[in-house]
Parts: sequence; C-alpha cells; structure tokens
Amino acid sequence: MDATRLLSRLCELIDAQAWDELRPLLHDDFRCRYVHTGEEFDADGWVRLNAEYPGFDHLVVEDLVGTRDRAVARCHVTGYVDGALAHFQVASFVTAAHGRISELTEVWTDVGQAAPEGTRSSQEAG
Repeated sequence: MDATRLLSRLCELIDAQAWDELRPLLHDDFRCRYVHTGEEFDADGWVRLNAEYPGFDHLVVEDLVGTRDRAVARCHVTGYVDGALAHFQVASFVTAAHGRISELTEVWTDVGQAAPEGTRSSQEAG
C-alpha cells in the first residue's frame, strides 16, 4: 500500500474508533512525533494513546495529498472537553516503508484561535 492509501486508511480507522485495526498499518520501527508538545511514541504507545484518549468524537479528512512514500492529511477532529464539543485541526505527515507507516509527524491546533494583537488578516488589509 502506498503512503496516500495508508494515511487515508489510518484516518478511516481512527474515525471509526477501530483501535485494534491500527497496529497492522504501522511498521515495527514506527515512530510518531507531536511537534506541538515534543512527545514521541512507538507503535504500541501511539495506538494506546489514541484508544484511551478521553472524549474523542470524530475525525474528518479535509485534504489529503501524497506520493508513493510520503503523504500528508489535514483533518478536522472533534472531541468533548469538559462536556462541550471542541474542534481541532491536525496536519499528519507520514512516511511509508515496506507497505506500512514508518514515521508519523502530527501538528495539532485548536480551531478559532485569535490572531496575535496587531496583526491583520488578508481580508482586513484589503
């Protein structure tokens, strides 16, 4: 399976909360890095983190591009935080080796954050 298909399947399984089906997609030497926190996980640790993450609701792929060995997806993730539905965006970058995901780098952010004071969007600058 190429990187684009692997990442698409990974996202499908996460949305379906099919945690037991994630591990076969991951290479034995799999490494995941969360850029925003500096955390790193092996395959079993990353699957466990996802399966045990409190409040997860859905993951929707909004953009997916790739090649045979590399792919990236931009996804909208919802989950419950203190009983309220929260929205997040994640960019997931994968490298494939031997038909499985060998590397995953994720960058997470909350949706709706305000730009730093003193900055203007391109629409405002118009």
